[in-house]
Amino acid sequence: MPVLLGFIDGQALWQTIWTGAVAGIGVCIIFAFTILGAARSTDMRLEDRAVAATLYAVLAVLGTLASFAVVIYAVVLITTK
Repeated sequence: MPVLLGFIDGQALWQTIWTGAVAGIGVCIIFAFTILGAARSTDMRLEDRAVAATLYAVLAVLGTLASFAVVIYAVVLITTK
């Protein structure tokens, strides 16, 4: 077993772990804003609050665009390394 441990770069492994965790949490938070915006937009529309419904809809759209941007960025990073 000690022979295998010599091939593992501990610093690169740790960097992979923490960046993966941060990226996963970040994507979850971004997508949570998408869900919040969509749900609250519907609620505001049902309560005849047009301005609030529009602002929440904008939040949902921005969250969706940010989610797509993160996925595209990840694909670009993976394919260029």
